[in-house]
Amino acid sequence: MLTSTFSIQEATIQDIRLAFNEKRLTSKQLVDFYLEEISKLNPILFAVIETNPDALIQAENADRERELKEVTTELPFLHGVPILLKDLISTKDKLSTTAGSLALLGSVVRRDAGVVKRLRESGAVILGKASLSEWAHFRSFDIPSGWSARGLQGKNPYVLTADPCGSSSGSAISVAANLVAVSLGTETDGSILCPASQNSVVGIKPTVGLTSRAGVVPVSLRQDSVGPICRTVSDAVIVLDAIVGYDPLDEATKTASEFIPEGGYKQFLTASGLKGKRLGVVMKHSLLHHPIEMLRREGATVIEVLSIQNIEVIMDWTKSGARTALLAEFKMSLNAYLKDLVKSPVRSLADVIAYNEKFAEEASRV
Repeated sequence: MLTSTFSIQEATIQDIRLAFNEKRLTSKQLVDFYLEEISKLNPILFAVIETNPDALIQAENADRERELKEVTTELPFLHGVPILLKDLISTKDKLSTTAGSLALLGSVVRRDAGVVKRLRESGAVILGKASLSEWAHFRSFDIPSGWSARGLQGKNPYVLTADPCGSSSGSAISVAANLVAVSLGTETDGSILCPASQNSVVGIKPTVGLTSRAGVVPVSLRQDSVGPICRTVSDAVIVLDAIVGYDPLDEATKTASEFIPEGGYKQFLTASGLKGKRLGVVMKHSLLHHPIEMLRREGATVIEVLSIQNIEVIMDWTKSGARTALLAEFKMSLNAYLKDLVKSPVRSLADVIAYNEKFAEEASRV
């Protein structure tokens, strides 16, 4: 879609913000475009589980607020910008939050997730829920990355037969395919970084506690983190600045929020940002030669084939004990989350397993 002088395809947050300010684009036009793209491409890519029926209303409200503001640059960076949320992130609206599972259809959350509250305060438009590996890939370790009973099999937009990775598959696919410019994913063990890499977009996995996990379907409170998936590093940092901070409903944010730099992270987006940095590379692979040389040209010191004691054990989640720990934490964390819902067909992991066994054909559809 084109306006007179602006192309929405591949547009960054900065591009969108400038087009808003120069009245070449409205938030409603942007939402209309993304909804049209989703209707065309989602039957192929299966990146979006559902769209928000109130997205256009939110966009129109943002447009009115912009019209009333004398200096639009004072508005938050995400004002009027649509965003997709991984279907682990709760919204207290007409959208469902199901972790991709049919067992959670009809459940009612108590409140917006902490990160959603911050997005709304930033003026973002909640466009919908992105697909994922069901239960953050904890439905079964044998299911393909990007599959869920609700979302079906997510597809890499560049090579449809390629692994999209997960579990934040839909968040990455959507950005790569221009179904949205901004999305949020979650990560316990690679679930932002892997799909971002596989779909050629940018993901940031924040340190645990920088972003609130309150209202997010959990795996492990030790490792879960919510982070942005966007088209550029700059966009990802803008979103990160919007969602970090203390949340009384997530104890981990109390300590972590003390380390958020005054003025946010965007101040560090400089052309000379790599100068003087020391970076270690654990693995040796021919594909890494070009990016390593690029890092060096930009002033970084790169230590190749970095030696780490017991790396084989660390990278094997069975030998390291991570598998056992995460399975135990998933059970405890999920039971607590389900019990806290206002309404839910299932109240424990045992209930979810019983549902999948009772409705095996429907819950395993492809």
